[in-house]
Amino acid sequence: MTQITLPRPDDWHLHLRDGAMLEAVLPESARHFARAIIMPNLVPPVVTGAQAAAYRERILAGLPAGMRFTPLMTLYLTEETDPADVAAAAAAGIVTAVKLYPAGATTNSASGVRDFDKVRGVLEKMAEIGLPLCVHGEVTDPAVDIFDREAVFIERVLDPVRRATPGLRVVMEHITTKDGVDYVRSQGEDLGATITTHHLIINRNHILVGGIKPHYYCLPVAKRESHRLALVEAATSGEARFFLGTDSAPHADPAKESACGCAGCFTATNTMPLLAHVFEAEGRLANLEAFASRNGPAFYRLPVNSETLTLEKTDTATHWPAKIFGGAGPVTVFDPGFPVFWHVTP
Repeated sequence: MTQITLPRPDDWHLHLRDGAMLEAVLPESARHFARAIIMPNLVPPVVTGAQAAAYRERILAGLPAGMRFTPLMTLYLTEETDPADVAAAAAAGIVTAVKLYPAGATTNSASGVRDFDKVRGVLEKMAEIGLPLCVHGEVTDPAVDIFDREAVFIERVLDPVRRATPGLRVVMEHITTKDGVDYVRSQGEDLGATITTHHLIINRNHILVGGIKPHYYCLPVAKRESHRLALVEAATSGEARFFLGTDSAPHADPAKESACGCAGCFTATNTMPLLAHVFEAEGRLANLEAFASRNGPAFYRLPVNSETLTLEKTDTATHWPAKIFGGAGPVTVFDPGFPVFWHVTP
């Protein structure tokens, strides 16, 4: 197969930032994706329905003429979040989900949750109205090895929260381990998981061997090769509860290449050719449509996009810009480290 046409895909986990960075990176997602779940971890974070509505307006105002893109907004869950505000924002169509960051887990997560008893009322309201909870699934206990934080989160936090809140619909975002894959498969239909582009391609050796590669550093950090292979198998399986969430996370190069580099890989520009490469290598290119275009809308109870996107394989390697430039500074585009021959056709 050298060509595949699928419903225009969606990105179920995306960072657009704000201001100059938003203006620089928004066209990279809008070029290929119809919709995206927008992360709320701005500074300050997006914690109310009014703030989500205002952020959505800034995104739409920054969309280049002729591009069609729908931002699906989220609220940042804090210990002070008002269940009534969440319900009102959902009823008004302002928000599509709520995002849980354990405090200190990743970029701009200091306002996240430490005491889960304090958010029980919000979670119960979300279960009642069917609003999904998107979860950054890592514990922040300093006694837990960074490579074990996802597995420990499932045991200590996620499973107890789900058992205590029947009917709560949860998305485990950017799973990175076989433990995450196995947990999703062992549970009911109210649990789904996103998988990123970069976690399908890199393992922890790519970050560390031969010198530290700051543009491969992300959180959750890439794990062993055995875990990467489990993610590839799950993503390419066609199973309904695994779907694309790039976690494309732009940082200007000086912030990435500093002594304490920011976490995040910027994959908005080249995700679709990279996915076609991965799926073809597994002999499962026909399942790309499920992963990128159908499973996410089904979980979020939204229609599949009517527009289409076509990928074509040629003898010429695809070239994308090494960096995206804007007022926030240069942002390095994720480099898979191998040639890719799949192109998105005009």
